[in-house]
Amino acid sequence: MGWVNCVSQSVTVCSDCEIRSINEAIAGAERGDTIVVSKGTYQEGNILIEQPLVLIGEDYPLIDAQVENEAFTITCDSVTISGFRIENVGTSYIEDRAAIKIENCTGCQILDNQLFDTFFGIHFNRSRHSVIRGNSIVGKAEQEMSSGNAIHLWYCQNMVIENNTALTHRDGIYLEFVDSSTVIGNHSENNLRYGLHFMYSDDDEYRNNTFRSNGAGVAVMFSDRIKMIGNVFENNWGTAAYGLLLKEIRDSEIFDNTFSNNTIGIYGESAIRINFLRNNFTSNGWALRILGSCTDNVVTENNFVSNTFDITTNSSKNENIYDKNYWSGYTGYDLDHDGYGDIPYRPVSLFSFIISRSPTSIVLLRSLFIDILNYAEKVAPVLTPESLADNQPSIKPFDR
Repeated sequence: MGWVNCVSQSVTVCSDCEIRSINEAIAGAERGDTIVVSKGTYQEGNILIEQPLVLIGEDYPLIDAQVENEAFTITCDSVTISGFRIENVGTSYIEDRAAIKIENCTGCQILDNQLFDTFFGIHFNRSRHSVIRGNSIVGKAEQEMSSGNAIHLWYCQNMVIENNTALTHRDGIYLEFVDSSTVIGNHSENNLRYGLHFMYSDDDEYRNNTFRSNGAGVAVMFSDRIKMIGNVFENNWGTAAYGLLLKEIRDSEIFDNTFSNNTIGIYGESAIRINFLRNNFTSNGWALRILGSCTDNVVTENNFVSNTFDITTNSSKNENIYDKNYWSGYTGYDLDHDGYGDIPYRPVSLFSFIISRSPTSIVLLRSLFIDILNYAEKVAPVLTPESLADNQPSIKPFDR
């Protein structure tokens, strides 16, 4: 980290102590010291940390930013902030004001804090090899333009975002130009735009997270080599709501996820060379909405159960592989008892194809006329992509 202090000391801050102010304790501290802050309320403006320190709160002392300030601003390496309650970081239209802001640092840890009513929660800029773990970040976002993100990273590398709760912000977690980082075990819910939002970020992994009841679950845009494993995308409903939005993304993996009760499970636009493996799609409006710009993708060993539409596309051509999936709408047979149907399954119904061209036709969804059209198209495909078929549909759902 660029410094060593073999004689670090600890100082306690409290209302009855010799040192009663966090700022006073920081001013008198040496590099590597630990400052223990006892339970109480501290109104000290913006607390600036410019040397390596460890700040630990006992019984969640309250840092009141009084609307006009950030709580902590960190401009050096190897700082730990743990165990604080931070409130009242006011909205700003000229700066990304945050409860905890870290600028151009390495090796920082933000652990087990409780953040309420903050504009941005935890905000890292141009930082590396740092950890955001176990924080609860609860906002009061009502409009996107006047709201910040719970966790916001910009131009960062090798970051770990783990076991945090992000509620009621613009985005729960936002990554822009963030590479070689992991997002693990977080809970992101009731955010106005996205539970997790990637932009121009490569070689990242997010796994075992829950994205529930957001404007949309996750957006991955203009990014390469992203691993998306073991996540839950559920109850993301709305006219433009997705469990997962893929736009201009390449060479990535989507494994072992659950998509349930979303308007669209996965929406893909210019998604190229993606492997969709062992995912569960249950009770979505559309399980997969894959545009014609998506090519060289492989969809296999997934369960498609009780979705209104399993797959829809806007193209009469198909350049992807859909094989060995389970489809609850499949009515074929397995005479050779190998576990796979003897006739292909065509998951794109004529009606879903029509809706992709004319959305207002959704009002005909339950009509007998549409049922007849869908049946006729399956027998002799004319408009839907003839090559978009699962040639080995699984007879039984895969056990997950």
